[in-house]
Order: sequence, then C-alpha cells, then structure tokens
Amino acid sequence: MNNAALTLMVITQVTVICITGYFFYRVLTTPPRPEPDSYSEND
Repeated sequence: MNNAALTLMVITQVTVICITGYFFYRVLTTPPRPEPDSYSEND
C-alpha cells in the first residue's frame, strides 16, 4: 500500500471514530425527557 492510500485510510478511520464517539457521548450525557403524567390526564 502506498503512502497516499495509507494516509487516506487513516484519516477516514479517525474521522469515523471521532464522529461515532461524539454521538455516543451525546447519547450518554443527554438528560432524559420527562414523561407525561398519565394519572393527571385521567381526571
């Protein structure tokens, strides 16, 4: 594998890992949305 192909492969893999890590972090740190209280709707 020549230098250009290896560089492109490494850049692509790092980019995909960073994007995946960013969204995984966002999923873990997002506070849960409050669920509606179904008891108060039964009045």
